[in-house]
Amino acid sequence: MGRLMSKIVYSLNHVCVSLNADHNKLVLKDISIQIKQGEQIAVIGKSGAGKTTFLETLALANMPVSGQLKVFGDSPWRLSDALRHKLRSSLFLTPQHPPLPPRQRVITTVLAGCLPQWSLWQALNSLFLPKDSALAYAALQPFAIEDKIYTRVDRLSGGERQRVSLARMFASNANILLVDEPLSALDPALANTVLNVIKQEAKKRNATLICSLHQTELACRTFPRIIGLRDGKLLFDLPTAEVTQDLISLLYQQTPTKDTDVFIGFNEIEPKLPHLDRNLC
Repeated sequence: MGRLMSKIVYSLNHVCVSLNADHNKLVLKDISIQIKQGEQIAVIGKSGAGKTTFLETLALANMPVSGQLKVFGDSPWRLSDALRHKLRSSLFLTPQHPPLPPRQRVITTVLAGCLPQWSLWQALNSLFLPKDSALAYAALQPFAIEDKIYTRVDRLSGGERQRVSLARMFASNANILLVDEPLSALDPALANTVLNVIKQEAKKRNATLICSLHQTELACRTFPRIIGLRDGKLLFDLPTAEVTQDLISLLYQQTPTKDTDVFIGFNEIEPKLPHLDRNLC
């Protein structure tokens, strides 16, 4: 009943996205999906499948060339610039390779997560004289890098930079958290810890969490819903218990087959596929 009563955060109806000016090459193709408040979803697929473009589209960085995208019931690309900016302030996208200013100190980088809520004067003041050290410290602490608060970004390791980028998300008050490959620079043990920290924070906020991952097994072990993208198309959107080894094989196989054009989802009749083993996740 709780799932049925949840507020719909995203509604995508036959959305297509192109990243070139001529729109002659689609990166996302005919995506239809609904996502509800508080859901935690992993997005998986091969490199180049469209995972990053999918998250960027949800973050309102890409305008669809066709189809309909709604966020909290609004069509963002029909809103005024001011209203769309206000809507964006409720979203936070953490990229896989965060463009952190190398000479900036960690405290300033983390507090940049507050920029959508700050006035121009507050933003400029924080750039030169960051004041809310307690907020930055609290955001860094779950990632065990609070001791780096006054360190310059260019003196951090790759894994530390990735965790600083995630801490910046924690400093924001966003209630939609879009996270692109947050574990790519982390060792397996630390990756598990960081992913649990992100999930716990999302649960505490009742925030919607959508996270792209290359680690398929980890995605299936920790997320209740899995979206599989292949060649820009939605191959499946399923509860984790229904994601099978055969579906994973279809998702990652090198040679396309006719079966990959069939979407498998919550309300779809499953196509006839070779022996679907139900015990992957």
